[in-house]
Amino acid sequence: MTDSRRTHVQRLSAQDLTLGYEQRVIAENLSVEVPDHSFTVIVGPNACGKSTLLRALSRMLKPSSGRVLLDGQVIGSLPAKQVARTLGLLPQSSVAPDGITVADLVARGRYPHQGLLRQWSPEDERIVVESMTATGVADLADRAVDELSGGQRQRVWIAMALAQQTPLLLLDEPTTYLDIQHRIDVLDLCAELHETQGRTLVAVLHDLNHAARYATHLIAMRGGRVVAEGPPAEVVTAELVEAVFGLRCQIIEDPETGTPLVVPAARRSPRAGAHAGRGVTAGS
Repeated sequence: MTDSRRTHVQRLSAQDLTLGYEQRVIAENLSVEVPDHSFTVIVGPNACGKSTLLRALSRMLKPSSGRVLLDGQVIGSLPAKQVARTLGLLPQSSVAPDGITVADLVARGRYPHQGLLRQWSPEDERIVVESMTATGVADLADRAVDELSGGQRQRVWIAMALAQQTPLLLLDEPTTYLDIQHRIDVLDLCAELHETQGRTLVAVLHDLNHAARYATHLIAMRGGRVVAEGPPAEVVTAELVEAVFGLRCQIIEDPETGTPLVVPAARRSPRAGAHAGRGVTAGS
């Protein structure tokens, strides 16, 4: 009998990567495995290599050495449309063509599914409408993208990524430009895609508390290497937060979700200051 655990191939992984831009090396000997059907979140301080790793996983950045594997094959060797039907990417910053409407931009997410024998269909139209509805931009369908606010544009790009309907979805700081309500809306949507559709999501997030609340698998990076990875409840400790972010803190239980909640140490205790002030007065 064959042991299925031994024959299973992780859908997305990286082995011994060296990553950088021109002569500047960002990461060396970097290896990660993205658990299938997980909501994996990459965290770490600025310039630690989070977005660089995501670009490599999405084939946007070619490694100087090492390899990224998609379904067991080197991603750089696969046809672009095959990759686009399997893996979607929402980059950190995107530029829409001048004058394009919201509906037309979201419809571009269906491009990988088109071909000589398959043109635009009612199913494509339905998926575009559903993607706009899910991200709250359906009422903007006829508006030009370049007329929208930063937060609205971000939701339109997310809608396009959803319309691509890939089993793997990579998001680089998807909550950029969004206010707190829309940040939660977007992360709730990501969690729903993971939980109800079984999609594998990989996101770079700056907010550690959001990462701990939504991730099923957390990757903590510093200086171009993986410092820790695993379930948030195991990874997010006061010691790790100080080692990775240089932040002294306490970890308590999130009263809403039971996940780890990072409470930064105060610069000084107002209560202690008040007591000290009263002490001086009493002794004077």
